[in-house]
Amino acid sequence: MPKIKNKRRSGSEEVSVVKKSRAAERSSKAVIINGCTRDCHSSNESSKNAEQQRLKCFSHYAEGEEIGPEGVEKFCSDLEVDPEDIVMLVIAWYMKAKRMGYFTKSEWIEGMKKLDCSKVSDLKRKLGRLRAELDDPVVFKDIYKYSYDFAKDREQRSMDLDLAIGMLTLLLVSRWSLQPDFVTYLKEQAQYKVINRDQWVNILEFSRTINDDLQNYDINGAWPVLMDEFVEWRKARLDITDTLQ
Repeated sequence: MPKIKNKRRSGSEEVSVVKKSRAAERSSKAVIINGCTRDCHSSNESSKNAEQQRLKCFSHYAEGEEIGPEGVEKFCSDLEVDPEDIVMLVIAWYMKAKRMGYFTKSEWIEGMKKLDCSKVSDLKRKLGRLRAELDDPVVFKDIYKYSYDFAKDREQRSMDLDLAIGMLTLLLVSRWSLQPDFVTYLKEQAQYKVINRDQWVNILEFSRTINDDLQNYDINGAWPVLMDEFVEWRKARLDITDTLQ
């Protein structure tokens, strides 16, 4: 078989090949850059549209620079949830609302962004997921602690007893079997007119760590006096029940 001689390109041919290679490389880079530019532009447009939707949604319920009780009621109606549904507390927690029954513009915008929602219909589809978050002990504890400042009068350091009873019922009725007894105790006693922050936090801790029969409750532990007195009250009621039987 005859040998094939390797032909050497002339200098002009080599320059032409290099130029074509560089041109192809520039063209490839241009396609990538233009593609990224289009993607970024599309992303920016999408983000801008979502922001506009949030503002439009806020304006639909707002009176001036905030959504008030009437707007919140309309908001709940559109979500098809009761204003006293605990999922509304979860939504307020996401929005970091500072007052019950009110949402400022910044609270609404940032909260809806965090929830990845631009319209109420988006939020409505996520209600099931928001309810499920309450089953996470860490999340629930955070929401429980948040609810204290959210619900109480901003001019007061402690929460009024009646309001505390309502919030405890909302938060613990399905999570603590002794919650009805504790509420009954709060209504019957006359010493406490408010619930302070330390008492509020310890009520949750009590509900999570103390058995229903109260046998593992340490009267000498670091519990608030409120809890000591509740334990004494309930044991007295159990003694009366046993005597009657």
